[in-house]
Order: sequence, then C-alpha cells, then structure tokens
Amino acid sequence: MQDTPKSEGHGHAIGSNKQLAVLSLGALGVVYGDIGTSPLYAMKECFLPGHGLEPTQANVLGIVSLIFWSLVLTVVVKYLTFVMRADNHGEGGVLALLALLKPAGGCGPRRGYGWLTVAALFGAALLYGDGMITPALSVLSAVEGLEVATTAMQRFVLPITVGILVGLFLAQSRGTAKIGLVFGPTMLAWFATIGAMGVPWVIENPSVLRALNPVHGAHIFIDHRMHGFLILGSVVLCITGGEALYADMGHYGSKPIRLAWYAVVFPALVTNYMGQGALLLAHPEARNHPFFHMTSGPILYPIVALATVATVVASQALISGAFSLTQQAIQLGYWPRVTIVHTSGESEGQIYIPEINHMLMVACVALVLGFQTSTAMASAYGIAVTGTMGVTSVLFYAVARTKWNWSRLRAGLLSASFLLVDMAFFFANLVKLRESRGGLFPLFVGLLFLLIMLTWKRGRDVLYAKIKEQTRPVDAFLAGLASHPPHRVAGTAVFMTSNPDGVPPVLHHHLLHNKVLHEQVILLSLLTVHRPDVPREERINRVNSLGHGIFQVTAKYGFMQTPNVEDVIALCAQHNIQVDHGDTSFFLGRETLLVTKAPTMAPWRKMLFVFLSKNARPANAFFRIAPTRVIELGTQVEL
Repeated sequence: MQDTPKSEGHGHAIGSNKQLAVLSLGALGVVYGDIGTSPLYAMKECFLPGHGLEPTQANVLGIVSLIFWSLVLTVVVKYLTFVMRADNHGEGGVLALLALLKPAGGCGPRRGYGWLTVAALFGAALLYGDGMITPALSVLSAVEGLEVATTAMQRFVLPITVGILVGLFLAQSRGTAKIGLVFGPTMLAWFATIGAMGVPWVIENPSVLRALNPVHGAHIFIDHRMHGFLILGSVVLCITGGEALYADMGHYGSKPIRLAWYAVVFPALVTNYMGQGALLLAHPEARNHPFFHMTSGPILYPIVALATVATVVASQALISGAFSLTQQAIQLGYWPRVTIVHTSGESEGQIYIPEINHMLMVACVALVLGFQTSTAMASAYGIAVTGTMGVTSVLFYAVARTKWNWSRLRAGLLSASFLLVDMAFFFANLVKLRESRGGLFPLFVGLLFLLIMLTWKRGRDVLYAKIKEQTRPVDAFLAGLASHPPHRVAGTAVFMTSNPDGVPPVLHHHLLHNKVLHEQVILLSLLTVHRPDVPREERINRVNSLGHGIFQVTAKYGFMQTPNVEDVIALCAQHNIQVDHGDTSFFLGRETLLVTKAPTMAPWRKMLFVFLSKNARPANAFFRIAPTRVIELGTQVEL
C-alpha cells in the first residue's frame, strides 16, 4: 500500500539550518498573519453581550478549552500532520488538489470528478470572500484598540481604518518583494508581544491552565446545549487562516511552516488565549475587548500600532493569495484573462492583478463602512473559512483513495473525522444567516464567483468545440499548399492555435483573404499542465516539421505560470527553428460571439459568457506579445 509522500515546496530545497530558519521566518509573515491576529477578536466574540456567554469561571475555562483544542485538531492534526502531505509538486490549496486529481490524458473522466470540480471551485470562490472580509475585519479590530485607550478616539476609528486599507491596496502595484522582507520580523515581534502579554495573567491566575482538559470544553455543550453549539460560530475565529498553512505551502515548504508553528506561533497563541482567559476570570467586565485590556497605560498605544501593522501583514498575505488563486484559475480555464503584472524579475510568483486588487479594495472599504464595527462584521465571517476547510477534507479523501491507494475505511475514517469538525463549525455559522444579513455576504460572493467560473469554463468548451469544427486537418491543408502554392513573403508568421493537431481557422482565413504565406510558419499551441510550474528548459514540449517551412510547436506551462509567447519563440532556436524577432508577426483570432437558440447553455449564461469575453484582456496582452507585432483576424461564432 502506497503511503503519503513527503515533499517540500518546489524551489525551496533546504540545505542548512540557517536556510531553514530563514524560510521559517518568512513563513511567519506570509502564512501565519491571519491566524496570528485572531486573538484580537476571537475571545471577544465568544463573550460578547447579546449572543455570547457570560464570563463565568466555567464558561471561560470552557471557551479557552474549545479554542485550544480547535487549534490542535484543525491546525496540528488535520493540516500539519495529514493534509499538507497531499501536495501537487509542493503546491497546496483547493485548485492545486483539483489539478492533481484530474484524470490522466487520454482517459475518460474519473467517476465523481465533476462533483469534485464543483466542490473545489466553490472552495476557491469562498476564498475570495475570505480575502474581502479578512483585511477589513483584522485592520478594524486593531484600530478599535484606540477606543480602549480613550473614548475620544472613537470617531476616528473608521476613517483611520479606511485610510489604512486604501493605502494598502494602492501599494500593491509596487509588488511584495521589498515589503515582504519585513513581514517575517514584524510577525516575529507580534508573536513575541502577544505571548508576553499573556504570561503575567497566567502566572497571576494559573487555574486557567485547567482549560487544557477537554472536559471543560465539553461542558459548554452540556450546560448550554444548542447555544453552546452555536458559540462555535465565534470559536471558529481562532482558526481563521488555517487554510493558509496549506494554500501557501509552495512558497516555503512544509518543514519551515511546521517549524514556525511549533516554535513560535502555537506557543504564542496558546499563551495569549490563556492570558485572556485568566484576565476574564479576574475581571469579567473586560469582556468587550479582553485583548487590549491585558495592557494599560501608555504601552497600550504601541500595542495598537503593532497590532495594526500585524493586521496589514495578514491582509497582504490574503491579497497576494487572491492574485495567485486568480492566476491558477485562468491557467486551468476557469477565469477570464485579466492583467497580470510581474512585479519581480527574480520570482515569477510575485504578481499584481489590478482588476482583482481594485475589486478587493472597494469591497473592503464597503464592508467597513457598512458594518461599522468588527463585531458586526464578524457575523459575516466563518462561513467562507469553514466551507473551504470542508472542501479540502473532501478532496483529501479523493487524493488518499486515488493517489495513495488507501482503503475506503482508512481514508473514510480520517476524512470523516476532519469533516465532523469542519461541519460543526460550518453549521454553527449558518445561524448567522438568520441573525444578521451580513452572514449572507460570503455565500453570495462564493456563489457569484462559482457561477462565473463554471460559466466561463462551459462557454470556453462550447467555443473550442465550434472552433474545432472549423479547424482543417493538417494533411488536407498541406495537400492544398502543394496543389495551389501561395505567394510566399519573407519573415516568420506565428499562428496561435488551441488545437495542436490541426490548422487553425485564422490561418485558413489569412490565406483565403490575403492570398500570401510567410516563408516560415509556426503553429503554436500553449498547454497548461496540471503541475505548478514547468522549468524553462522543459518549455518546448514538441516540435514537428510539416514541410513547406511550416512547424508545429507545443509549449507547456504550469497552472501557476503566465505564458510568454515571445519567450517561447526565442526557445525555438534550440530546435533548429531560426526566427528573426524583428521580422516576425503574430496572428490571433478574435471571435465575435452570437447568442443563438442552440441548446449549449441557458440563454442567460450565454449572455454572461459574452459579457465576460468582451471584458477579458486581449490575448496579445495576456500572452505578453507586443501589440505592434500582432495581426487579428475576426470571425463569428454562434453559441
């Protein structure tokens, strides 16, 4: 029986303890920002007047116990011990898992793969909602600390929060390479600080350590019954960002992420939550902001400042994650082309997507102004996080069965235990749909993005089928050239084609109307393989000389890479295809989509696909082809 493999993130071979320490420090900033700032609001929400519990001794010990065991079961057992072993060449996340589960080429669809696809896409779509809520909630929670310092600052909380968020998003175009250098040290200072904040309170009231006994957590359900179960909707805030451990695995590798957790993050979080619990045991009146009430006097202002910086770091990680997720969705064929700006000459993963950035900025500002307080916004949180965690558990089962050849019993028992925890949190959060309209927000965002992804994929499949009908067989095209040779002109013509085994319609139209053909013709196909990246030296997958100066070239890219057509043409020299870049033209097809009554899609989905197609980035911009070297030939396609 094949067991779970162990691998590190691609490109991050660890050769020394020093390198391991550097990668672990980087993981503190990128991976643990979200879960690291959860102490700002998690405990507060559990004891909030109105829907929380009263801060009695039994309740405080019970909540601290639930938080501790949530961290252990979800982060330690589920993600660090098992799920992070399910990687796609070192990459994690729901779309990476989906790519890993795709049936091999030439095989029919694996049973259940369609449902797994929908589940993975919905999990990915929910992450967009997470990316909208987390920056707004985290930054607002930190700035609200000013209210604890002095009530005079209350009216400035919203303007300061909005200003920080706008500044954060406006800075995205500069890239995260430089600012990323301070992420790790900043979060190291944050974790050291929150750990130090908790120590004096635990020493003063060591009875809080009894919360390590899970029996206290169980008493929350026994004593409060349904209300005790629903309080999980607030407890779940302590593990927000847990999915980032897996999704960001490719950036640093599993070993540095685990080391950072056990050496820094976990001890700091547990100490701080224990400290907040000890504070509430002594001062129940501090329930409105237990985190900031752990300190007093002038030191509170530096704590608020550090908390704000830490939440900015946490927000940056989610924003960058949204960029990477969009790039993956585009390459896998589930999202329209958008502007992808590479902000680093050294790291291909450092990208900036203006459309996504602006959307997130508007959404974050609207959330802050609409909800006004972190407490109100927290009602919209949790569903996105737990929904994605549940999807990951389902995909983990599929990987264990199909890739590791685990038995149904072994894979089922483990995945079911994961789902039991995930669904307990998820259903506890569903009550927020009744208590607050804000609870609808992440579901609305998730369903909207899922609809876009499925419609775009279906529309592209229909379009590909229509274009394939117009694609001429290679043999017939070559026979036509031999019997009726066209006039040949100097230079190289590159024709982009989605079918690597046929002659694209754009070439046929070019010959039909212009009645000339370049001396050298390259039929270029770009394939996205279901692995994160393909090294440049392996870019050219196939070169086939058809005669008459015509070559078929197929290039491969990973689902986390952005194609560069001109770079591919340069690589053709290694395969004895000499190209003069100054004398090369690129021919692209531009389809005009016509909505018909054909039963390919629902009419409203056809209209949505047409809208998305019209607003997608031009092919030459996405493939990084200079616009002065592109010739577009239009054709009409009936949907």
